Amino acid sequence: MKLITQSGSVRWALASLALSMLMPSLDTSIANAGLPTLAQAFDASFQQVQWIVLAYLLAITTLIVSVGRLGDMVGRRRLLLAGIGIFTLSSLACGAAPSLWWLVAARAVQGLGAAIMLALTVAFVGETVPKAQTGSAMGLLGTMSAIGTTLGPSLGGMLIAGLGWQAIFLINVPLGVLNIWLVYRYLPADFQRSKTQREGFDKAGTLLLALTLGAYALAMTIGHGDLGALNIALLLTAVVGAGIFIFVEARVASPLIKLALFREPGLSASLAMSTLVSTVMMATLVVGPFYLSGALGLGTALVGLALSVGPLVAALTGVPAGRLVDRFGTRRMTLVGLVAMALGTGALSMMPAGFGILGYLAPIVVITASYALFQAANNTAIMTDIRPDQRGVISGLLSLSRNLGLITGASVMGAVFAFASATADITTASPAAIANGMRITFAVAVVLIVLALVVALTLRVSHCCTACSNELQ
Repeated sequence: MKLITQSGSVRWALASLALSMLMPSLDTSIANAGLPTLAQAFDASFQQVQWIVLAYLLAITTLIVSVGRLGDMVGRRRLLLAGIGIFTLSSLACGAAPSLWWLVAARAVQGLGAAIMLALTVAFVGETVPKAQTGSAMGLLGTMSAIGTTLGPSLGGMLIAGLGWQAIFLINVPLGVLNIWLVYRYLPADFQRSKTQREGFDKAGTLLLALTLGAYALAMTIGHGDLGALNIALLLTAVVGAGIFIFVEARVASPLIKLALFREPGLSASLAMSTLVSTVMMATLVVGPFYLSGALGLGTALVGLALSVGPLVAALTGVPAGRLVDRFGTRRMTLVGLVAMALGTGALSMMPAGFGILGYLAPIVVITASYALFQAANNTAIMTDIRPDQRGVISGLLSLSRNLGLITGASVMGAVFAFASATADITTASPAAIANGMRITFAVAVVLIVLALVVALTLRVSHCCTACSNELQ
C-alpha cells in the first residue's frame, strides 16, 4: 500500500475510519437500552436476553486477533469491506429476528464484523496519515469510540420509544452502506500478494485462541465476580488452552501470533499497560452508579447525568490528546497520562463522601482525560514503527489487551468493591459501607496504575541504555 498524501483524501479516509470505529462502538452499548423491551417481546428472562449483549462481546474478544492477522495476509481493505458488509447484513438479520436465539446468533455474527472493523481501523492509520499526525488520528478514533459508547444507551432508548426495538439494529444499515462506499473510494487499495503470502492461515491457533479467550471471558462474566465451580472450571480451561496455544504457535510454520513479537519490550510493555489501565477504567463504571445512588443518595436522573460526564470528557479530549502526543512524543505523554491517572484514582481512594457529587466528579474528569492521553500515546507508540505486514495482528492484540482489561475489571474490581463494602448484597449496603468500598477499590486502582508506571519507567530506562550503548559503539 502507498501512503495517502493529498489532504482532501486523507480527511475522507479518516472519515471512513472514524465511521468504522463508531459503528461497532455504538452497538457495544445500544442494545443495553433495549433489554427490558426485548425480554417482553420474546417472553424471555433477563438472564436469557443478556446473551444478546454477551454474544456480541464474546465474538469480538475471541476473534479480534485472528481477523487482524487475516487482514495482514489477504489485504486489509478487502477484509474491512467484508467486515462492514457482515456487520450491515447481520444488523438487518437482527432487526428481522423472529426469535430470541435467532437474534443472539445474528448478534454473534455482527460481533465478527465488529471485530474486523475494530482490528483493521487502527491498523489503517499508518497507511492514511503522515507519521507526524499519527497521534491526532489515534485521538480521533478514541473520540469516536467514546461517542459511540456514550451515545448508545440514549439513542437506543429514543429509537425504541419512537420506532420499536428493531430500529436499534436497523440504524446500522444506512450507516454501513455509506461506510462501504467511503472505504472503497478513499482507503488505499491492497497490493497484490503472492500465493505464498496468502497461504498458511493458522486455523488450529485461531480455534485454540478463540476457545481460550471465550473460556476466560465467560469465567469473568458468569456469576458477576462470584468464584463458583463453573468459574474455576472455565479459568482452568483458559489456562490449559493458553499453554496449548503457546506450544502450537512455537511449532507451526505460519503462526497466528509470532511469539518472537513478545520479546520486543516496547510491544509487551504497551500491551501490559493497556490491560492494567483498562482494568482501572472499568472500576469507574462498576463503582460509580452504586456510590452516587447509595452513598450520596442521588436519584436516578442525577445518577445518569453524573455518569455521562466521564464519556463526555473522553469524547472532548481525544483529539486534543492526540495533538499533544504529536507535539511532545509518545513516551513523555504516556508518563504524563499515567501520573495524572494515579493522582485521580488516589483522590477517589481518600475522598470523604461529605465532598458530595463534585468531590466525585472532579477526579473522574482527571482520570478520564488522562486516560484519553494515555490511550493516544500508547496506541501511537505501538502502531508507528511496526512492519506493514504486522499492523493487523498487532492492532488486534492492542484491542484484545483493552478488552481483557475491561472484562477483568468488571469482575475483579466489582468483587473488591463488594468485599470492601462488607456485604453480600451491595444494593442493601449502608452509605458508609459503600463509601468505604469505593475508597478501597480505588486504592487497589492506584496500585494497578503504579504498576503501569513501573512498566513505563522500566521501558524508558531500557531505551536510554540502548541509545547510550549505540552511541558508544
